[in-house]
Amino acid sequence: MSDLAPSLSQAPVGRIEPGFLVDTDWLAANLDRPDLRLFDCSATMHVDPVIQQRVHPERDAFEAAHIAGARFIDIDAQLSDHDHPVHLMLPPREAFASAMAALGISNDSLVVIYSTGNIWWATRVWWMLRVYGFDHAHILDGGLQKWRAEGRPVATGPSAPPAPGHFTASAPRALVADRQAVLAAIGDAGTRIVNALRPPQYSGAEAPRKGRPGHIASSVNVPAASLLDPATGCLLDDAALRAAFVEAGVTPAQRVVAYCGGGVSASLVVFALTKLAHPDVRLYDASLGEWASDPTLPMQIEPA
Repeated sequence: MSDLAPSLSQAPVGRIEPGFLVDTDWLAANLDRPDLRLFDCSATMHVDPVIQQRVHPERDAFEAAHIAGARFIDIDAQLSDHDHPVHLMLPPREAFASAMAALGISNDSLVVIYSTGNIWWATRVWWMLRVYGFDHAHILDGGLQKWRAEGRPVATGPSAPPAPGHFTASAPRALVADRQAVLAAIGDAGTRIVNALRPPQYSGAEAPRKGRPGHIASSVNVPAASLLDPATGCLLDDAALRAAFVEAGVTPAQRVVAYCGGGVSASLVVFALTKLAHPDVRLYDASLGEWASDPTLPMQIEPA
């Protein structure tokens, strides 16, 4: 399909925000679209006594119940740079393109992603696609939890292998921040560094999985979970999202660099701000996995 926009506007049921969200009504009405590629990328982060953190793909849960037609993405195994010293980093351009093609994604596909538990595993995949020039990826608002709460059917067992896609990744967009960019942002009035972790992790009251406690110097806290409706798991509406960022001191004129422990939950901050048309939002991909492990990089702990 060479032009997705007209077909999206003609969807008969439900809501779609091109490049951002689809609701469960829209997905149910469009499961048979030939260009649809639906994915569950659920995972959990576990503390490991050796490497201290480990991503566990929730493939068993997927095979127990998933939306019909969905395929599973193992983010750690399929969409990470295993040659990088920091865990779970964005893969290089050609490796990413090969992974997308192997998943059955082509440049004219319409991609919908969901995750059980934490939505930020889905927004992590959305962000990677965005980095490499693909703007037709969407998050299922409320995820599998909302789908099942509405009594919609689920499938079981493994999915069939996809037919290979034809995916070309563009040169990376300026959506990724490295440690030098973060260092330059500290104390810069034109940049706001946003920490997406829970308040006890941000303050330093809770011990981290690795490295030093606390947050990057001068960063503010917008917990990723605070951007969701706790009753439904859906993203807050635009007005509530704007209010959350304004309360944290984020203004439209500022460049934003978001981070967390491993570049996953902060992807929801990036998603929300991009949805609000914030002009310059980047993800510090290495996040505290790199920063908190280097004693030369400035961190702060909030007073008790």
